[in-house]
Amino acid sequence: MSALVDGFGRTVRYLRISVTDRCDFRCVYCMAEEMTFLPRAQLLTLEEIAALSQAFVELGVEKIRLTGGEPLVRQGVLTLVQKLGALEGLRELAMTTNGSGLVKHADALRQGGLHRLNISLDSLKPERFKALTRTGDLDQVVAGIRAARRAGFQSIKLNAVLLKGRNDDEILDLVNFARNEQADISFIEEMPLGAISEHNRGETFLSTDAVRETIENHYQLLPTTETTLGPSRYYRMVDSQSRIGFISPHSHNFCGACNRVRVTAEGRLLLCLGNEHSVDLRAVMRRYPGDTQRLKASIVAAMKKKPERHHFTTDGEVQIVRFMNATGG
Repeated sequence: MSALVDGFGRTVRYLRISVTDRCDFRCVYCMAEEMTFLPRAQLLTLEEIAALSQAFVELGVEKIRLTGGEPLVRQGVLTLVQKLGALEGLRELAMTTNGSGLVKHADALRQGGLHRLNISLDSLKPERFKALTRTGDLDQVVAGIRAARRAGFQSIKLNAVLLKGRNDDEILDLVNFARNEQADISFIEEMPLGAISEHNRGETFLSTDAVRETIENHYQLLPTTETTLGPSRYYRMVDSQSRIGFISPHSHNFCGACNRVRVTAEGRLLLCLGNEHSVDLRAVMRRYPGDTQRLKASIVAAMKKKPERHHFTTDGEVQIVRFMNATGG
């Protein structure tokens, strides 16, 4: 039995760990164009991340996802994957990436014990992709997706954040790309984290219902109870193995079944994506190095701080001042 049960009876089985707040992209919904990143001394060391992960697994966590920023820019992350991939009791090790480093690293990630990849892909038009990511190269990301498939990853999911008037004309193109690449795809409503000036979130918000309607004009979507322990609600198509997922923090709140917590790159245990309730686990580990029981007790006690739900709005107002790259995906 897991010891990680919050005050609302929800059991935490899924941990997302940010290994860095740095990224080689500057996606318009995630970061400001000019960013100030954390001093490296404030980041958890790889050894601390490994110890923290083991503590969570011993407390009943079944799935760990490595996130960023972009996790593949963190020096030594492949060694970390190997350590976590060997954790007894961990059923699934996953990573969210922008895909830019997969041509170089896909084979080593798979051999190191990584099971699942989520790859961000918001456009299939090179110039638009460059505009949305500010620095990204579409061809490099597509090559990374295909490198991951060649490396033997069977579970690849594409993540697309849709912005009205920016990339919502590509919904079917993205679905067809996923089908052709034998990948799943999730469409994500933009989350109001961090103050951005590049666009007005109130004007670019696009609901899951509108996206689903567009897809259903071409493909019948069959609801399924399948889950990867994350917030995606999945649908099947009769003529494809690819699943269509929807992550809807605004229009279809998923808090009632939340089984997740996050650890930021500086070691804050974040109990909710849309709230600031947190516990400084880095302070615990550095004040009491090697004291696993004290660390686990701090994690268990933190479950009382997990709120019932987040309260995002669609009017463009910023509910949380931290950017997504500092949150951990």
